[in-house]
Amino acid sequence: MSNPASFWTQANALLRKNLTYQKRDVKTNVRLVLFPVILVVLLYALQTAVDIVQSASLQDEKKTKAAACKGCVCVHDIGRHAKCPDSEKVCGPRFLGPEDANTCPVPYPPEWPPLLQLEVGDGLFSNDAARNVTMLFTGTDQFFGESLFGTMFPTELSINESDIMASLASVVLGTEFGLDLTVFVDPALSINSRILYRLQQDQCKVNSSFSFNFNEGDSKMIPDVKVNCTQAFTLWRKSFSDIWDELQLEDRDDDKIGYYKLHKNPISGAFDFLNSNKNIFNVSFLIYKHDNRDKINMNRTPRSVNMISNAFLKFLLGNGTKMLFDFIGEMPKPASSDTTMIDITSLLGGLFYTWVILQLFPVILISLVYEKQHKIRMMMKMHGLGDGPYWLISYAYFLAISMAYMLCFVLMGSFFGFHFFRENNYGIQFVFYFIYVNLQIASAFLVAALFSNVKPATVTAYIVVFGTGLVAAFLFPDLLKNDLFPKKWIIVIEFYPGFALFRGLNEFAEYVSVGNSSGTLGMRWQDLNDSTNGMKQILIIMSIEWIVFLFVAYYLDQVSSSASGRSPFFFLKGFQKKTPLSSQNDNMPMQGSRALAQMDKPDVIQEREKVEELLLEPAGNHRIVCNELRKVYQGRDGNPDKVAVRGLFLAVPQGECFGMLGPNGAGKTSFISMMIGLTKPTSGTAFVQGMDIRTDMNGLYTSMGVCPQHNLLWERLTGREHLLFYGRLKNLKGSALTQAVEESLKSLNLFNGGVADKQAGKYSGGMKRRLSVAISLIGNPNVVYMDEPSTGLDPASRKRLWDVIKTAKKDRAIILTTHSMEEAEALCDRLGIFVDGSLQCIGNSKELKARYGGTYVLTMTTPWEHEKEVENMVRLLCPNANKIYHISGTQKFELPKGEVRIADVFGAVDFAKRNFTVSAWGLTDTTMEDVFIKVARGDPHSQNLS
Repeated sequence: MSNPASFWTQANALLRKNLTYQKRDVKTNVRLVLFPVILVVLLYALQTAVDIVQSASLQDEKKTKAAACKGCVCVHDIGRHAKCPDSEKVCGPRFLGPEDANTCPVPYPPEWPPLLQLEVGDGLFSNDAARNVTMLFTGTDQFFGESLFGTMFPTELSINESDIMASLASVVLGTEFGLDLTVFVDPALSINSRILYRLQQDQCKVNSSFSFNFNEGDSKMIPDVKVNCTQAFTLWRKSFSDIWDELQLEDRDDDKIGYYKLHKNPISGAFDFLNSNKNIFNVSFLIYKHDNRDKINMNRTPRSVNMISNAFLKFLLGNGTKMLFDFIGEMPKPASSDTTMIDITSLLGGLFYTWVILQLFPVILISLVYEKQHKIRMMMKMHGLGDGPYWLISYAYFLAISMAYMLCFVLMGSFFGFHFFRENNYGIQFVFYFIYVNLQIASAFLVAALFSNVKPATVTAYIVVFGTGLVAAFLFPDLLKNDLFPKKWIIVIEFYPGFALFRGLNEFAEYVSVGNSSGTLGMRWQDLNDSTNGMKQILIIMSIEWIVFLFVAYYLDQVSSSASGRSPFFFLKGFQKKTPLSSQNDNMPMQGSRALAQMDKPDVIQEREKVEELLLEPAGNHRIVCNELRKVYQGRDGNPDKVAVRGLFLAVPQGECFGMLGPNGAGKTSFISMMIGLTKPTSGTAFVQGMDIRTDMNGLYTSMGVCPQHNLLWERLTGREHLLFYGRLKNLKGSALTQAVEESLKSLNLFNGGVADKQAGKYSGGMKRRLSVAISLIGNPNVVYMDEPSTGLDPASRKRLWDVIKTAKKDRAIILTTHSMEEAEALCDRLGIFVDGSLQCIGNSKELKARYGGTYVLTMTTPWEHEKEVENMVRLLCPNANKIYHISGTQKFELPKGEVRIADVFGAVDFAKRNFTVSAWGLTDTTMEDVFIKVARGDPHSQNLS
């Protein structure tokens, strides 16, 4: 046995094996990496089709609108009757009505007087007479508040018809009509019934109404706007909650009539001065809107701000101070159609790209769970592969695949001209995708620790993929835009990796759609400092989760998925007391008479005494010492516990092959599973080369060989590649590795005919079995466990396998389980028969035959009517003979060797042949099969003829 392989030697072995395996599986890897390319091509085709349809529709719309534009002029000719192409028509500096703004570009938006929002619709104001309105006030300083709202509304009316806009700047006008999405055409001035309301705190006089119009050249732009007087009542309330209650009361239809009868005037708005005083100006205001009325798309807030600000200036500087509000205007309407081209790549980016990137998660998870389910990783671990090299190489492989996947995704998106990729800074994209794929790999390792079967893991993974995308797409954007939703909860939601991914992709899409603060499309590094940008936040969250998930995944792997017997507090090992090499009884009583009878068998008692002596004074030549090893499987669904191994004592020295025999379900495989680290002992322990299997299993793996009951092989690797991999794990290098591999292949007849370089998936069952044996012996391990190694072999291959095992056992201890008595006698120095979890006997084959044999077995077949005569003949020949078999005229009898001679048996059979028909007969010595059947049956006393 060579020295244990170092960390980098193990990593090199696994890397070489993975590269070889992936080279054989190159088509699958190429399809995986090209998956985003296919999706990008499909998305590009969809974008092209949408662009073609939109372009055609846009051209038709431009022609239709240009032809319908009644108040349009040519760009280069202000005259209305100029002849020019429809594509060059725009609205003039003034136009006749709203149809002009809806059909033409507006380079010179009109100027409208600022209006105060009053009650909207539902008949509270009539077209002929005005109703008075109420405005509510509150704050911490009542005197200050009353001083302000006492000067909010002017009392004098002075209209200069030659300059209407300047005259209306000092008048507070109100309207019952709400704004639309635009103010290019104000509904309060453009509808048929053009009535406004002038608010004043004094009572309206009889002739307090007036009319005006806007003129443009020779035509009237807005003719005959009538202004009625409305008195505004200002009422003080103790707190804002009182105002809120009044507004809620007014909002109820059943109380509305009664409320108006009580207050007579509808509430138009409310102001809360909060902590304002002459040094602090802090105001909140509320505009009333009834639920049953049409939705107000834009609030008329500028005049309210002007009113209260103007009042504050008068309070500070005197009534002569005024802050005039001349007009309301909107930015020029672009000289293009309102219809914008749809960018499918940005529109679908959040959901579509989330799905594309998350597709890697099931691939990684399935690969990890597959190795666990088929015990491939455990097989590697039992031959010396440590957890560190496994995690390093596996993680590096998944990272390489993920980065190739993402690189292909971004490059193809950029190649096809998607703004989502081209406009956003590639450095930010690289950092974001790099951190996320690492987080995704760590998440897969974490989730893999919770699954032991591929099917539920696959279903769960794809539910996560599609569920995450759908939930994020339909929920997250609304939460981000909702100012009432707490931002801290946004951060909490982003701790789920899928939502963090969606948020990042959504940020990229937003910056492509609306640009950054400097007007540049796409995200730049400086944009990460913007308060509205969430990219910096999610990069920090994902980085933290990446590290945390890796540590948690490794911890769970060691505790729940590892078979090395680690406790949940294994990281505190340095602070724990070492377990003495002594019996660890759990004081569980032996159950059943068989367990008690075991203590009466001298050979079993002698084996226990040897174990106790070795624990006190360890001998260097004993490789395996089992000290009251016990395994109990907990019962489920109301069933009792199943005791698989009952307090086993066993000592196996170097150079011995110990054969373990027993019927199916006796506990042989459970015993082997404990010894190789697949399961943990319920109580007791075993020491292999002085190391405890409960705490030092990782150290034992480097000097152990295992041939499991079922072949654990990679279908795409050849026999030579299997042995090269496991040989490197046993620290074989260079020519020594090559020589050891060739000798193993030749010894088990796997070298000639190209068999060594044929993929294991094309091997027959016998060839796979021989390869498993070769793997268990590669690197000269000190201890080897073989679970039914010759299963499925033809006689010639079995004989060759036996020769290999006989040669191998000279320098090591071997524990072998088998159902072949011939194999047990040929290979094993000692045998133990295991029944119902207990060792019933132990010794070499001659000792067991002598102990449980000591008889001849007489077999005779006659017609059924002569069966009684055969029994009488055997009774006369040997009174203590036992009948052990009887069926349809064939009977078997055990004859004690000390009570009968072979010559007498032959004479008795010859005499019987002369009296009746004897179809067949035979006399044999006791075989191991007879011993096994007798011990397994559990009743050494068969039917006695006497």
